[in-house]
Amino acid sequence: MDNSVNKKTHHSLIEHTGDKSLAEVNGSIEVPKNGSFWRRLWAFSGPGALVAVGYMDPGNWVTSIKGGAAYHYLLLSVILISSLIAMLLQYMAGKLGIVKQEDLAQATGNRTNKFGRYALWIMTELALVATDIAEVVGGAIAMSLLFGWPLLVTIFLTAFDVVILLLLMKFGFRKIEAIVMTLILTILVVFVYLTILSKPDWMAIMGNYVPRPQTLSTEALHGLDSPITLTAGIIGATVMPHNLYLHSSISQTRRVNHDDPAEVKDAIKLMTWDSNIQLTLAFFINSMLLIVGAALFFGHATELDGFHQLYDALNNHNIAGAIASPVLSTLFALALLASGQNSTITGTLTGEIIMEGFLHFRIPMWLRRVITRGIAITPVLIIAIMYGGNESQMDALIESTQVFLSIALPFSMAPLIYFTSSKKFMGDYANSAWVKWVGWLCFIGLTIINIVLIYQMFAG
Repeated sequence: MDNSVNKKTHHSLIEHTGDKSLAEVNGSIEVPKNGSFWRRLWAFSGPGALVAVGYMDPGNWVTSIKGGAAYHYLLLSVILISSLIAMLLQYMAGKLGIVKQEDLAQATGNRTNKFGRYALWIMTELALVATDIAEVVGGAIAMSLLFGWPLLVTIFLTAFDVVILLLLMKFGFRKIEAIVMTLILTILVVFVYLTILSKPDWMAIMGNYVPRPQTLSTEALHGLDSPITLTAGIIGATVMPHNLYLHSSISQTRRVNHDDPAEVKDAIKLMTWDSNIQLTLAFFINSMLLIVGAALFFGHATELDGFHQLYDALNNHNIAGAIASPVLSTLFALALLASGQNSTITGTLTGEIIMEGFLHFRIPMWLRRVITRGIAITPVLIIAIMYGGNESQMDALIESTQVFLSIALPFSMAPLIYFTSSKKFMGDYANSAWVKWVGWLCFIGLTIINIVLIYQMFAG
């Protein structure tokens, strides 16, 4: 009898584990119960870095640098507001995972009808593919710039980056977090160096962190995108829909006693600190992208059609001035490659989370990655072949994906704000009134921007 009970218990545990988000790493990292705040924060640090990666992927590079080159420091306020919105939403996402032990895809999929579940899954998958397209283009161009390989070859090479993640997973989740943090610091160091060399106007920078109505203007300078298009692109590139699903899952990698309310509250506090610190780094990196674009390339926006033009411009004294050098160009390409590889790691994890959460369907990670990357590579290859590897067309493709991400974001924001604001669902951990209403105001504001943008696109 005892043997049958043990078998039944073991079977129950297997079923329960299977229901967990990213079951193989769920609750796998021990957090010290005692010790200083900083020691416990260090144990909790990591998920915030994986989330922050999505806020500095290659899509951000195009929209932020071109935004600075086209409209000087005007759009810095958009980066600031987007970063604050990101902090609010990622707090909600991380809290959802810790409190309910469900990721956003599970919470949404388990509480909507079949049509709603599939509709949201398709929208989220499209957003993930849009993100992946930016990673393909950024990674392929970076390899082409660094090694001189043809663009078509490097596009194909990006299909094999799944091997990197599969190898990393064997070393444990903490090692993945450490590698991602290292790559983030690499990007940070490169752009601190570029910013210092560019000698920007610091008074103008501080003044343009104050929001201005011109950021929503539909009037475009000749040959350039309008400010509202770049605003939507920056928002879409900064507040990534897939990050909400990712954070609600990986916040569960820390072992927490959910029967102890004090421990749950402490976990939420540490998660929030980790997330906000990493997103602050992402804010500085995104600001520096725009600042470098404004300080070095303002007035040359029409000449910067893609990453290759940016690479060349950093070695062109007529554009970048006296600081132009091959070293700057190489550093730029290295940072771009680091950005693409970082985003690949988090994109693969998110794909698994979305499919399991919405469809209750699991496939091997390598197959999932092959499918997502295959879908993303197809339009990139088509455009590369049609236009003979013209990178300005690649750049336009990235901008389109970032605008689409802005349009897709409210479909992830709405369920997240709804669930985390519900006393019935979250109990004592529900959002406070001000967090709830600020969240809904952000949702309404972004939806209005998207409606204006869509109207502008059709009118144009």
